[in-house]
Amino acid sequence: MANGGGNGGGGNNNNSGGGNGGGGNNNSGGGNGGGGNNNNRGGGNGGGGNSNNSGGGNRTVELQPHPVKEQLPGIQYCVNSPPPWFEALVLGFQHYLLSLGITVLIPSLLVPHMGGGDAEKARVIQTMLFVSGLTTLFQSFFGTRLPVIAAPSYAYIIPITSIISSTRFAYYTDPFERFVETLRSIQGALIIAGCFQVLVCFLGLWRNIARFLSPLSIAPLTTFAGLGLYQIGFPLLARCVEVGLPGLILLVLVTQYLPPFLKMKKGVIWNGSRCDRYGMMMCIPLVWLLALLLTSSGVYNHKSQTTQISCRTDRNGLITNTPWIYLPYPFQWGSPTFHFTDSFAMMAASFVTLFESTGLFYASARYGSATPIPPSVISRGTGWLGVGVLLNGMLGGVSGITTSTENVGLLAMTKIGSRRVIQISAAFMIFFSIFGKFGAFFASIPLPIMASVYCIVLCFVSSAGISFLQFCNLNSFNTKFILGFSFFMAISIPQYFREYYNGGWRSDHHSNWLEDVIRVIFMSHTTVAGMIAIVLDCTLSRESDEAKKDCGLKWWEKFRLYNLDVRNDEFYGLPCCLNKFFPSH
Repeated sequence: MANGGGNGGGGNNNNSGGGNGGGGNNNSGGGNGGGGNNNNRGGGNGGGGNSNNSGGGNRTVELQPHPVKEQLPGIQYCVNSPPPWFEALVLGFQHYLLSLGITVLIPSLLVPHMGGGDAEKARVIQTMLFVSGLTTLFQSFFGTRLPVIAAPSYAYIIPITSIISSTRFAYYTDPFERFVETLRSIQGALIIAGCFQVLVCFLGLWRNIARFLSPLSIAPLTTFAGLGLYQIGFPLLARCVEVGLPGLILLVLVTQYLPPFLKMKKGVIWNGSRCDRYGMMMCIPLVWLLALLLTSSGVYNHKSQTTQISCRTDRNGLITNTPWIYLPYPFQWGSPTFHFTDSFAMMAASFVTLFESTGLFYASARYGSATPIPPSVISRGTGWLGVGVLLNGMLGGVSGITTSTENVGLLAMTKIGSRRVIQISAAFMIFFSIFGKFGAFFASIPLPIMASVYCIVLCFVSSAGISFLQFCNLNSFNTKFILGFSFFMAISIPQYFREYYNGGWRSDHHSNWLEDVIRVIFMSHTTVAGMIAIVLDCTLSRESDEAKKDCGLKWWEKFRLYNLDVRNDEFYGLPCCLNKFFPSH
């Protein structure tokens, strides 16, 4: 009946002692013991087993923290691994469609106040889309080489609004003449801002600043690159909640709940991974059709003008006023005019976009499954964005250029971080900017529908910033203070300036150039978070080796210089052996 006690508690090959365990009626592996340790020489009543335990029950498994990942796993196509051509075309069109939202929104806000009509708005949109496509191609070949889209920036709205409200344009009675003169002043300020950004970045000044970054300061910088755009999320969606909210719910169901459901169903033809990959292409047409049905049924006929502009599919005037073929050319509105005071606020906006783009470069490297981007490559990429600002000033755009936050989030939603997809998207941007009627059709999608996508993709950008905390010691009170203080002040300081100038006693006064500079910098959540985090990190976390380890700087040392990691050439090396002529340091 009994097989004998044997080596106590189900011991292994190294157990030579037997002991009290084992034995019993039909128990061949030890009673209460749960397996001896590899180095156990005395048997006994067991205790603690490990992976080599062949017998006992009640085994406890020791939990381990999740390992640190320099490159994000789970990305289906990384930076330099292109998907098949058909999939790349569809994914590239998704990125183009998402970039239309901001490209249409900013001119729609600014051009009417400048005195322009629908025809002028259409030409400005085509110009900005053309420049965005060119800058994206420059970025993918000669800049960071990351899968990022160049797009108009919100940071330039404050200085451009200040130019529009200038008293020197109040004497023009003809709206078109006022539009042209205002645009020429904006062009002059953009050209100066573009030159400023090109010099700061290509001369290596921004590279030296980026080298002060550690994972602890990158976390709030990247997090608020996404969180700072909360105003284009649900507030923009709520302008037409009857199409925006169904779009948000449908997108969450298709991209988050449907894939695991389909994976559990055996024999299903449609792969669950395709739902999050093409979720945007699946949901937007359905919600757009809903908006078209509501428009044609007369639901909005007696609504307010604001509701009709937000909800109707036939009210933005783009399709009828956009030319079939239009190629932007330099100084199409006349020679730019330069005003000394306009340039300072515009350069401040350029300074803000440097912080925004730096945080987004780290997020895009994460979602492209690349190594953290070296500071020299950051400076190279922001320099090419400065070239985009310069082109917008020459061709007649109404805003500067930055990295598109929304498209970085789309990389995470689709789990596709391929460079080829972004290059195809840039080709779509250039094509539809020239053949305007086709582009105007897609640009007529109501903005609340696009806002439903923003609610999802912007959360991925924010979570990319939080993921850098895996390199930090979150049990350190020093880390807790730097992190918490930078997060809190990044919300509190912009809110103060927003209330002070937009709702307080200064709201009725025309601001001067110095006040515009202050507003541009301190109303940017990303810039405030980045500046506070860098200052605190450099002054509190560099005093000892233990403090450097807590902020992740010890782990980060090999990413601070281009040549310290052999993988950098794979992701960030320039094509055609250009690294020999333009080395990164």
